[in-house]
Amino acid sequence: MSVRRTLPQKQRSLIGAWCFCDHYGPDDVKMDVAPHPHTGLQTVSWLFTGEIEHRDSHGVHAFVRPGELNLMTGGRGIAHSEVSTPSSTVLHGVQLWVALPDAHRDAPRDFQHYAPPTVTLDGAAVRVFLGELAGSTSPVTTFTPLLGAEIILPAGATIELGVAPGFEHGVLLDTGDVTVGETALTPGALGYVGTGRTALTLGTRDGARVVLLGGEPFGEEIVMWWNFVGRTHDEIVAYRDEWQAEAERFGRVDGYDGVRLPAPPLPGGRLRPRGNPA
Repeated sequence: MSVRRTLPQKQRSLIGAWCFCDHYGPDDVKMDVAPHPHTGLQTVSWLFTGEIEHRDSHGVHAFVRPGELNLMTGGRGIAHSEVSTPSSTVLHGVQLWVALPDAHRDAPRDFQHYAPPTVTLDGAAVRVFLGELAGSTSPVTTFTPLLGAEIILPAGATIELGVAPGFEHGVLLDTGDVTVGETALTPGALGYVGTGRTALTLGTRDGARVVLLGGEPFGEEIVMWWNFVGRTHDEIVAYRDEWQAEAERFGRVDGYDGVRLPAPPLPGGRLRPRGNPA
């Protein structure tokens, strides 16, 4: 599968609490990701094409479908599997993570599903899956103020989006062409806009689909390795050891036909905390 990882990167580790952004497909491929762990984060699954079956150690059995949000909270610890359904021939979407703030990073397991309505703004179709935008508000619970939306712009459109000035934003171009203000993005690129803006202007010549992410600057350093978000190297080592020992922290995924993913070896040096440049 073709995967473009735009967060984290050397220039920027987070946008708000968004700490991970994988943009994949479209590919004719079958997905079979065995049970694997998470700590200290929420996973946000958003599809453009295809269907994925989700099972987790909170006892949830659900499906990820285009235009529908699945948000899983793996604070203290959770495990889940992801398998494309037999009817899926092409997979295309984004997999996103949200870092949990220190006060909530041991939050209990949870799962939320939401199918946002489509609202129209100057001819553009907007689906708000987290936060508030264009008069649409998502009821999904997060632990820091966030924004997540899919926006489809028709050819020749220019739209102005009112946004919170305390948020920083990222614009991920999925297909087509788009400018953010005066800056043109290439497909797969993530454009960054800092705080202090009350509006974002998006324009396109031939039409575009973008994912808009936003949030208040996170203000905490994190250590992220494999599927874990923590605060220190030693925490990550302990999480890995518990996963390998099949500890209760992560629970059990029922209904998956296969074995769990083993954790990869740790790197040779100590993992260092990362944040954003001042």
